[in-house]
Parts: sequence; structure tokens; C-alpha cells
Amino acid sequence: MASMFERIQGQVVLLDPGAGPGSLTAAFTDEAIKRLSIESITISTFEIDRVIHPYLQQTLDRCNDAFSENSIPANLNLYCADFINGAFSEGLFHASESYTHVIMNPPYKKISATSDHRRLLSLAGIETVNLYSGFVSLAIKQLVPGGELVAIIPRSFCNGPYYRDFRELITATCAIDHIHIFDSRNVAFAEDEVLQENIIIHLTKGKDQGRVVITSSPTSDFHLDHESDTVTASDMTIRTVDFGSIVYPNDKEKFFHIAANERDLAVIQKLSAFSSTLKDLGVGVSTGPVVSFRAKDDLRDAIGQTSVPLLNPSHLGLSVTWPKNGKKPNAIEVTTITKKSLWAHKGSFVLVRRFSSKEEKRRIVATLYESDLPGDLIGFDNGLNVFHIAKTGFDSILARGLFVFLNSTLLDKYYRNFGGHTQVNATDLKNLNYPSLDSLQRLGRRVGGNTPSQAEIDRFIDEEIFRMTGVDNNPLHAQRKIDEALSILVALGLPRAQQNERTALTLLALVDLPPNGSWAELKRPLLGVTPIMSWVKDSYGKEYAPNTRETFRRQTLHQFVDAGLCLYNPDKPDRAVNSPSACYQVALELFHVLVTFGTPEWNSQLKSWLDESPTLISQYAMSREMELIPLMLNGKTEIKLSPGAHSQLIHDIVTEFGPRFAPGAEVIYLGDTGAKEDFFEKARLAELGVVVDRKGKLPDVVLYWPERNWLLLIESVTSHGPVDGKRHGELAKLFSSCTAGLVYVSAFPDRKTMVKYLSVLAWETEVWVADAPTHMIHFNGDRFLGPHL
Repeated sequence: MASMFERIQGQVVLLDPGAGPGSLTAAFTDEAIKRLSIESITISTFEIDRVIHPYLQQTLDRCNDAFSENSIPANLNLYCADFINGAFSEGLFHASESYTHVIMNPPYKKISATSDHRRLLSLAGIETVNLYSGFVSLAIKQLVPGGELVAIIPRSFCNGPYYRDFRELITATCAIDHIHIFDSRNVAFAEDEVLQENIIIHLTKGKDQGRVVITSSPTSDFHLDHESDTVTASDMTIRTVDFGSIVYPNDKEKFFHIAANERDLAVIQKLSAFSSTLKDLGVGVSTGPVVSFRAKDDLRDAIGQTSVPLLNPSHLGLSVTWPKNGKKPNAIEVTTITKKSLWAHKGSFVLVRRFSSKEEKRRIVATLYESDLPGDLIGFDNGLNVFHIAKTGFDSILARGLFVFLNSTLLDKYYRNFGGHTQVNATDLKNLNYPSLDSLQRLGRRVGGNTPSQAEIDRFIDEEIFRMTGVDNNPLHAQRKIDEALSILVALGLPRAQQNERTALTLLALVDLPPNGSWAELKRPLLGVTPIMSWVKDSYGKEYAPNTRETFRRQTLHQFVDAGLCLYNPDKPDRAVNSPSACYQVALELFHVLVTFGTPEWNSQLKSWLDESPTLISQYAMSREMELIPLMLNGKTEIKLSPGAHSQLIHDIVTEFGPRFAPGAEVIYLGDTGAKEDFFEKARLAELGVVVDRKGKLPDVVLYWPERNWLLLIESVTSHGPVDGKRHGELAKLFSSCTAGLVYVSAFPDRKTMVKYLSVLAWETEVWVADAPTHMIHFNGDRFLGPHL
């Protein structure tokens, strides 16, 4: 988020409302200092939770120290107050333009119509229903012209009438510069149980609206790519679009349509063939009128002489299952009070559940109900949206047409482009465009009396659009090919880490299979990583960020080669590893299998290939023992370390570092994922005055050099940190009773890894790099390798 600001220079005034422990302020501080262009900075943080204040103050103190070290005048303030109340309180600040930058993760909570928040926001000309939109609106009003705001907020504001004023405020006062979306809320925000789909948005106040950068990522694993010096995430995509493709020029509602890639945009464009409204069709949609908690005394498990059927979400699938045993009622008594919420039980209704589960496959699921249960009245629970005409059912052909349209994959994909929450409201359904009456009746007649499959529903919609437009460009064909490729990856035994869209698209590129192509007509091109990514963009409309090349190489293509799915440099096997001409080609044996996909021969061909070529999952399981690194310790004990970079570095420390710099040293302890209990000379360490609980924080390797009476404490730095100031203090305390001199060493596999940690290495320590094993780097200045007393 901090990296998204375009300008951080001059006299900076930052607002962080709802600051929590100050993570965003700290990130902004790092970014501001890195850019070397600010003259001074004032920061205002607001946090209402007093439990968090000590942590926030600690963050501000550290930020202040960082500014001081860089000779930047700073004034950092912690306001122990609610941000909205604080905006109108004496002694803090008023709703005036005063901030150059805002970074925020605002609270998500509905605002009561009678609350102080609603009243205060109204004084500032802000009408909204949730704290997050209230925070952003108020912050926008306090930005100076040209000021920038970056916020992580729910996607729910993108559509619906409740956030119309908020959308109008954004589009009327700011330029949208950048939007980042997350492909899956249950991955990016799993620990927070977030039900909303969140986005990160970057706005600039008063700037002319230009093109908008849209990025996306499956997860929130943001990190700095050192080669490009840009922030990225795994499988990040990037595209730049005209603002008019996000907010349509003639859309009075100002809906935001955020398409992460060209394929999503194609869905939006294809569905634009349908332009009718429900009003045009003479059909209404309403929330079910029966509110269970208000009618709880009249709810029944079974229907009786004085009750009628009550339908709730548990009864719905593609058809109605009623009655149903469970916690939910199946009927409601007819009384003078409940009768007002019961409708005439005739004609056909279409029902849509208002709520979907956290990661349900479909957002909109419609059920056709043709009044075939007993009774003259019917009850619809408040958890349903009901399509009706004047509180009764309507023509069955029209209802079946609506059923087809609402259950189409094309509509579901479209809705997800601007419906950022799990709730589908009647208002959302009212604001959709629908096929014309003639189109719906044609679709309804195709259904007949049967319940069509999903494939049939999608074919009906595709053919109707083709009949209307004459254009055959269904973006769902691309998704179908990706799904087929994913199923092949699973069948071939690729591990779960490679069962993803990136790997599926790589497979499709290696066989040159476009969305409308056939598995029977595959090719075997020679492709490098960059050409693969370009092919994916051109053929499937997904543009991965340039700094994801290494992800393609290390997380997909390496596994393909290991599994025998493709060949590396088949045209020139002795080509240099770092050659720009490096390329991959699908293995001929696999090619002959893939061309049978979807035919009767597929299963037998796949079985034959798997019998001859073990799956990668099996290879990984078998190779664990094969790749164990034998290690002889002190000339008497042989153990095997688990495979991996960490273990290899430990091996190098014992076999390369020890003999060179501490010849004759004894191995006291080795830390390794697969052999942690296999080697620990507790008794020998105790002889040196150190009794350590097995769970103590020992370094990765401990060597004792009797000749010098030195104990070498060595950290193997591949994924964990080196001997920095904090670790030095921990080890010094842990080994404080040792009778030998202590030597602290950070070992790295190569200098590139070392550079990442150079700024935090503790003084009075040593550094050894495995790819230059005959050299040492001494972080002391007064002597070579040795203990410091």
C-alpha cells in the first residue's frame, strides 16, 4: 500500500485513521525515507482502542527515531479518539483540507441511522451506511488538492444504491489511479474470517482522471522484487484500462466494474447484449416478507389444517425440496397478522438465496418454483429474493427463461466483477440487465419441463447471444480449457502447489491450445518463459506482471521438467543456464497422451503413461530418502539430513567451513528439519558449562574447537535470520555460563542472500558464504576469527 503513492516529497502531512498498532504508518515511514525527497513530516494517527495505544506509541517512537537518523524533522501524534468524532472536536482538527497523504485500513461496521456517526457525517455532507465509507469520505474531504489516499476496503461499495453517494464522491473529487483486487478472500484474509472481498484503492484528489492500473493476486504475499525494485505478489497480474471501462459514462448509478484481466472484461462486454430491465419485463423482485423471529410463535415443522408452506433457503437447490427435516420450519400458521406477509399461491416464482457461504462456487443460484405445494397461500422467508408480479407467480415460460439466465455461468462471472460481498440483495438483482421478453421466452421454451444441466444452461445463453449479435466469442470457452488443463494436472500427479491457473495456462501454452482449439490438434512449440507469458496474455487475456517470470520458472516449469512433462533446451541441451534463449518443449510421450483427452482412449493412455513415468507426487515422496545428504560427524556417527537448501548449507558448514576455519572441531549440535533429534551432544555441552533445555533456541550448528577452547555458534541463513543484534543477545544469554570463548557466525549460501541481511548483521560477529568457502568476512575490525570478551 505504501509503495502505491505516486509522490512523497516536500512537507508531508499523513493521516492514518483507525491506525491499530501502526503497521501502515510504519510502512509509509519506510517508503518516505527510501525515496529521499521529503523535507519534513507530520503524522496524525487515530485509534479508539486504548489496549492498542502502547503498541501504537512504540511504533510511532520507532518511526520518529528513523526520521531523526535521516535528519528529517518529524511531528508524530497519537489521538486517543474515534476518527469521525475527532474530526469535529475542539483541540484536534476540523473537516478541512490539511493532509497531503492518507493511508488506512478503516473499520467495517454498519452505521445506524440514528447514530452520532451518521449525524456528524451528515454535517460534512456525507451520506453513507458503513464506517469504512464514512472514514474514506471524510479523509477525501480533508485531503489537499493533489493529495493521495490509499485504502484497503471492502468491494461492496462498487454496486448497489446504498453506496451511490460514496461512489459519486470518489468520481467527482478524485482520480482513481490504481486498484488491486484479491482473487480469493479466504486466502488473503483467512485468519480474519473476512466475508467481504477487499480491494486496495489509490486515489488522487483533484487530478484529471486518466487510465487506471488494475492488478490482482491470489494471495496477499506482497514482497519486494529485488531485480525490478517493485512490490509484487505471487501470480500478480497487471493491466491498464480506460476509466470508462470501470465506470460506464452513462451509468447514473456509477457502478464500478473491476475486471482483473481481458477475460473478465470479455464477460462484461458479452453480457451487454442483454439490455432490458425488470421494469421492461413487468416483473418485480422483492425480499421474502416472512421474518422468522417476528413470526416465531406461528412457525411449524409440519403443515397442518390452519398452516401453509413456508419456503426458506434450506429448501432450495435447482428445484425445491419440501418438507425438509432440520432446524428450519416448513410451514407457517395463517393468522390475521401473518396473512399480511403471505402471497397468493399460484403461477411460477423464481427464487434466489440472499446469502451464500464463504467460498461457495456460485454467487447467484436460482430455483424455479411452480406453486406445486398444497395451499392457497405461500410464505417466503426473509432469506430469499422472490421474482413475482404483484405478489403472485407469473407465466411459466417466462419464469423458466429467467431461471436459465440467472443460473448461467456468464451472469455469475459478471456479477462477481462488481458484487463484492456474499449477500445478493433484491436491489442488486433489480439493477441487472436482463434478456428481452422475447429472448426469455425462447430460453424458457428450450427448458420445457426438464431441469437443464449447467452445460445446457450455458449453451442456451451462448446460442441466444449469438442469435442476437452474430458474434461467437464466448469467454467461457477459455475458462473451460483452463478447467480441463487443471483436471489433467491432477491426473498427471502434479502436487497441490502446481494445481493452479498459472500452471494450467503454462501447459496450454506448451501445446499451443487456444480457447476455441481442440485437444486433438495440439502442437509442440519451443517456448521460453517470457514467450509463454506473452502467449497467455494474447490467447487467454491474462497479463502477468513481468516480475512473476521467476514464479513461472521455479514453481511450474521446474516441476514440469522434474515430472518428465516437458524438456529443457531440447534443441541445445548444453545451452548455458542463464541464456536468454533457454526454452521448454512438451515431452513427445506426453504429447501423444494429451491428444487423446476427451476421447475414449484417454484413460488407457493416461494409465500407460503413469505406469511408465511415476507422478511428481510419487517422485517427491521417493526422493526424500534418495536425496538425504550423508554426513559423518566427529568420525563416528553418520546421519542423514532432510533435503533442501537449509540442510545443504548445514552440510557445507560441517564439511567446508569447519575443516578450514576450525580444524579438528567437534560437532556439538545440528539443527535440521528432518533430523533435529538425531545429533545433539548434550553431555559434551554440559562439560563446557552449558545445560540447555532441548527446546531452547539453539543456533543451527554448534562446533567446539578444543585447540582454542572456542564454541562456534553458527546460524544457517536460508529462510531464517542471521546473527543480528537481537539474536546475538539471545545467544549470549543462552550460553552465558559457557567456559569456552563464544564465536558468532552467520553462514549464507551465496553473497546475493547475504546482501538481503547486510544491514542487520551484528558487530563482533563473523560471516561465511558457502559459494566462496575459503574466505571470511569479519564484522569486528580488531582481529580475525575469535571470541570477543
